[in-house]
Amino acid sequence: MALLKVEKVNKIYTGNVNYQAISNLDLTVEKGEFVGIMGPSGSGKTTLLNMIATIDPPTSGNVLIHDANPYLLNFNDLATFRRKELGFIFQSFNLLDTLTVRENILLPLTLDGTPLAEMDARLEVIADKLGITPILAKRTYEISGGESQRTAVARAAIHDPKLFLADEPTGNLDSKNSTEVMQLLSRLNQEEEATILLVTHDPQAASYCDRVVFIKDGSLYNEIYCGDNTAVFYQQIMDTLTLLGGKQHVIPPVRH
Repeated sequence: MALLKVEKVNKIYTGNVNYQAISNLDLTVEKGEFVGIMGPSGSGKTTLLNMIATIDPPTSGNVLIHDANPYLLNFNDLATFRRKELGFIFQSFNLLDTLTVRENILLPLTLDGTPLAEMDARLEVIADKLGITPILAKRTYEISGGESQRTAVARAAIHDPKLFLADEPTGNLDSKNSTEVMQLLSRLNQEEEATILLVTHDPQAASYCDRVVFIKDGSLYNEIYCGDNTAVFYQQIMDTLTLLGGKQHVIPPVRH
């Protein structure tokens, strides 16, 4: 069943010179899929993600989540939809320094007025699953980058969203923490059947996906599927990025 449908979407930014960021793009994501989006800088990856995130409306075409167009909702309903149906994971973590790890994770439930007992029960499960129970009382400036991103994943997952949107979630992490975060997302996908859309420059991170969609100049360039052999999939990602003009400064080892 298709959870997300992007149909004939265009995004044009008007100014002294009009700029077409997305051109007639189609994308379908099935429930439970883990899909990567890759492409050169300026290719339209983040614009596409922002349109799916209901942050930036398309100029034309439709973005449908569970066959409903969120852009038809009023301001308050759209804010509620975004908070309940979508889980956001950012490169910069977007945690609030004035709150503890526990308070950051519970923020979406607090905004929804969830009963305290239910909040505590959900927090216990997800903190245990993500291995962050020992740091729940700490402030965000007292924890590492890897712990910060785990906290951000927990906050995104606490309300069991239909769709996770991850924008360069490993961009500020070293290779060890990057691997741990991608393994976390992979577990969420496999054990919780979470549907995840991942924008990344990192071929290592992309190799955790079921398939990778490549965008060039705002249009679909290619897509490849993982299949049974991760090493082959990783190499196909590298080869496609090379054809696209992607920069491979560092070739990380393939995961096993």
